[in-house]
Amino acid sequence: MNSSLLFRRVIQQYSIRSFNNISSRFTSSSSSSSSSTTTTKNSSESSPIDSELKNKIDDFIKTNKVAIFIKGEPNAPSCGFSNAVLQILKLHGCEFKSQNILEDVKLRETMKIYSNWPTFPQVYFNGEFVGGCDILLQMHQSGELVEELKKVGIQSKLSNLKNTAPSSSSSPSN
Repeated sequence: MNSSLLFRRVIQQYSIRSFNNISSRFTSSSSSSSSSTTTTKNSSESSPIDSELKNKIDDFIKTNKVAIFIKGEPNAPSCGFSNAVLQILKLHGCEFKSQNILEDVKLRETMKIYSNWPTFPQVYFNGEFVGGCDILLQMHQSGELVEELKKVGIQSKLSNLKNTAPSSSSSPSN
């Protein structure tokens, strides 16, 4: 991964964690009567991931060059962000495997902990978390997605478009 993508991810993760910390402090200080609910919520969030489910997730993302966790199915996404990720991957001619997180509440909640990313879709390349719709869209717009797909052994349909565009330096002068 290049450093600008890594930097964006770090900033987004930091922003999400900061927001969650501020939000939880505000919620717990504004309502002392619900402290037992907060305690229960915090203890369930800190509980470890079920090892059998973690192994299934590990296997799924590591055995597929591109693995995505989406709301709905590829032919019928249930969310605009999932649809956007699917369209970007299709535009690049990218084969992928997907999991519908709406079918399994335990998978959906586990993936939030597993990736430390609270939203869906979630995209993985060669077992490595890439990000969600916003990250994939930025990568697509910047041309970075073509390079990242190449690193995992996938030739994007759009890679030839960059190379075949006429440039002023290569045109013959009369």
